[in-house]
Amino acid sequence: MKILANDGFAANGVSLLEEAGHEVLLNKVAQEQLADFINENSVDVLLVRSATKVRKELIDACPELKFIGRGGVGMDNIDVSYAREQGRRVQNTPAASSESVAELVFAHLYGGVRFLYHSNREMPLEGESNFGALKKAYAGGRELRGKTLGVMGFGRIGQATAKIALGVGMNVVYHDPFLEKASLSLPFFDGRSLDFEFASISKEDLLAQSDFITLHMPAQSDGNYVIGEKEMAKMKKGAALVNAARGGVVSEVALLKALDDEHLSFAALDVFETEPTPPVQILMHSKLSLSPHIGAATEEAQDRIASEMANYIIDFAKGK
Repeated sequence: MKILANDGFAANGVSLLEEAGHEVLLNKVAQEQLADFINENSVDVLLVRSATKVRKELIDACPELKFIGRGGVGMDNIDVSYAREQGRRVQNTPAASSESVAELVFAHLYGGVRFLYHSNREMPLEGESNFGALKKAYAGGRELRGKTLGVMGFGRIGQATAKIALGVGMNVVYHDPFLEKASLSLPFFDGRSLDFEFASISKEDLLAQSDFITLHMPAQSDGNYVIGEKEMAKMKKGAALVNAARGGVVSEVALLKALDDEHLSFAALDVFETEPTPPVQILMHSKLSLSPHIGAATEEAQDRIASEMANYIIDFAKGK
């Protein structure tokens, strides 16, 4: 089969596919030119991450396209139901990037409680001339140990995030309307492990109890926010929020207000409502820790994604 990896694909996955007799194209084709490229080059498989959109129009325009793969978890950029109705295989890699996203959440949390998101901006500007004042400004940091982390959405990524929190010494609570109970095994480097049992609590209880909240839920089909103005009002004063899930899960307007009113101490965003063009009010806010949708963008995750997807394609070509 001929495979177009339009948003990139790690070398180990390319090797697996080529060894199985498939051709891999690593062209980066513009969205408006994608249908013509697929048809002119007889592409059987289209692989994307988050940049390329696979909507109904593209699916209809490419009748010979057999397989659509999404390197990662969420498939908001693909019209999944329609593609499957048309007989196309749609596949993601749900387990491959969990640890990478979880580690990014904690990078933002640690940076937040120690003001790194702000001091990294100010030190190059004032570190030489105003060192003492900056030291005083950033002296009121907090520790994560002993605090409560609320995890909204307790799938693979939510659970991976909870494991890091447990290792740090945090209390963990979660809310997930589709998972009443969960068991986690926390492994250590020497082969030992500890087991933990959890039960979902209400959204209201999570908002009230948590010092920090991390979101791992998809955008809601009804268009409502998971965390909007009324939810932020129920959070502890001084709490913080991390969204490394999807843009549209958090109301950015309400978030800016909660930060300006000092109800929330800081927030972190890896995803944005108007991605890839976040508003300047978000980009310039002094209490926001920001990253450009890089939750799964580690070498290890991309290698896992590529090998997992390559094996799905190889099996698909064999009729499995």
